[in-house]
Amino acid sequence: MKDRTRFLPIDQTDLQARGWASSSPGQASCDIILVTGDAYVDHPSYGAAIIGRVLEDAGYKVGIIAQPDWKSSEDFLKLGRPRLFFGITAGNLDSMVSNFTAAKKPRRTDDYSPGGKDGLRPNRATLVYANKIKELFPGIPVVLGGVEASLRRLAHFDYWAEEVRRSILLDAKGDLLVYGMGERQVLEIARRLRDGEDIKSLNNIRGTAILRNALEGFEDAVMLPSYEEVRVNKEKFNEAFRLAYGEGDPVRGRTVVQKHGERYIIQLPPSLPLTTPELDHFYSLPFAREGHPVYDGKAGGVPGFETVRFSITSHRGCAGECSFCSLFAHQGRIVQSRSKQSILDEVKLLSGRKDFKGTITDIGGPTANLYGAACEQWDHSGACRSKQCMMPAQCENLRLGYDRSVELWKEVMQVPGVKHLFIQSGLRYDLLIGKGSDAYLETLCRNHVSGQLKVAPEHASEAVLKAMNKPPLAVYEQFAARFKEMNRKVGKDQYLINYLVSSHPGAGLEDAAELAVYLAQRNIQPEQVQDFMPLPMTASTCMYHTGKDPWTGERVPVARTYSERQLQRALIQSGQPQNKGLVLLALKQLGRMDLEDLLLGSSYKGDVRRSSGRRAQSNRKRR
Repeated sequence: MKDRTRFLPIDQTDLQARGWASSSPGQASCDIILVTGDAYVDHPSYGAAIIGRVLEDAGYKVGIIAQPDWKSSEDFLKLGRPRLFFGITAGNLDSMVSNFTAAKKPRRTDDYSPGGKDGLRPNRATLVYANKIKELFPGIPVVLGGVEASLRRLAHFDYWAEEVRRSILLDAKGDLLVYGMGERQVLEIARRLRDGEDIKSLNNIRGTAILRNALEGFEDAVMLPSYEEVRVNKEKFNEAFRLAYGEGDPVRGRTVVQKHGERYIIQLPPSLPLTTPELDHFYSLPFAREGHPVYDGKAGGVPGFETVRFSITSHRGCAGECSFCSLFAHQGRIVQSRSKQSILDEVKLLSGRKDFKGTITDIGGPTANLYGAACEQWDHSGACRSKQCMMPAQCENLRLGYDRSVELWKEVMQVPGVKHLFIQSGLRYDLLIGKGSDAYLETLCRNHVSGQLKVAPEHASEAVLKAMNKPPLAVYEQFAARFKEMNRKVGKDQYLINYLVSSHPGAGLEDAAELAVYLAQRNIQPEQVQDFMPLPMTASTCMYHTGKDPWTGERVPVARTYSERQLQRALIQSGQPQNKGLVLLALKQLGRMDLEDLLLGSSYKGDVRRSSGRRAQSNRKRR
């Protein structure tokens, strides 16, 4: 059995082991209790774990309630009442993403639950947990955080309800919301509550949103269209998105306000980026780097942890601004990187573990090849309002950290016990086509690709790529040719794993057919196809909801029905036998039966027609 004292306490047994158990029923054992929708894995890739360790490091007594049974009170009561506040997160994913597919069907597994078991977190977990705590602990401050709360802090379109919902602060009855990466915010909240300030007086903490009855002190804030306006007016919805997006930079961003009824959601400017020493310190904290012992014996452990057990986060933030990316919306454009020594220290820690088999599975972040990226504007002016770092091409002021990466990889491979280092995080291929990337790409291909490299061309249609804010297809083809040539040079037989997105706004059936033709002509049969899922506070979700590009006002086609989305996916995966009937149906709708041989191949046509005929005859009999 693992030593439970290596973890933050989860019950009275753990409190007693630490000497924290209160002697009287009304006395608090913990200063802060964190409630999470994920299993408790004490690893820095888990939000509740890193926030808990950061608070512990600052001297607070922190407890964890992981995946409580929300249908009863018992789990919420097991650590008692905290002295300062409850912190609530739905987990590493929005709970609706955890629980449902893009087709709105319940998922059968949950990677962040022990054994991958589904059903251990409620839908809209932040709301459910917060309301339960308000019921059981009246008067205790409740702080919302995590990606679910972060991206629902303002009025937002909810794909699962197909409606615009108001700020989660209102529905959860939270006292304060932390958005973005939350270490600085929670430390300041804890300090000020410890010093006797009232939660309702915390009006100036960057990276938080609050609910107030009046705008005293915020008269100069940027006013968004109200919830009542954006709920019924799609032009106002896009206007609110543009205004809020424009203030999302931590250096130049201003406070924004959105009225909800007679009250106001006030979003303070984003938290300033963490410095390298701060990041280094947070990742050096004494994580157990394991699931809590209560999960021992669960078949498969916690699947989401198994994929990151021997991976390392090297940086945060992404300057890519893909329209559909919620991670960018959460972490921001400014890249924050750890030092080489900090990463090497973590490698040495991992290599000394008994369960380490010699492979570091990844060193990366939202985009692996942005480690060490910098811009002279970021520190004093923030990310540019009027232009992007990578689109339509890499800005000349964006300096890439390729030399740092190559040097880091070399030193990692010199750590005793390390046999392999693979880069598994996605890469921006448009940053790997210039000569300045020669050494990086060669080193990557020679030593750090496990046979397959993940990249995300996403689509072949230029119109769809434009809506996604992704590079033109010609850029991907340039990279693919360069990757092939580099592998020939280093004597490796390695392949690209191409991530594709189906039914993104801007994509009609003819666009899916264009992608299908592109793939068929190159004999590519993709397995990594993701149906577009509209997530709160992304530009793509604006397009899905309003049918217009929020920046230009141009109309974009949107596949809304299940049948439309099903046909697009079938075309993209036309090589899969089960899709043949749908492919024929799509080609008939398009009037493009000339593509039948290319997409289906002669070996399938008779089988598909016979199968389609049998289904039609069976349907007639039933009628």
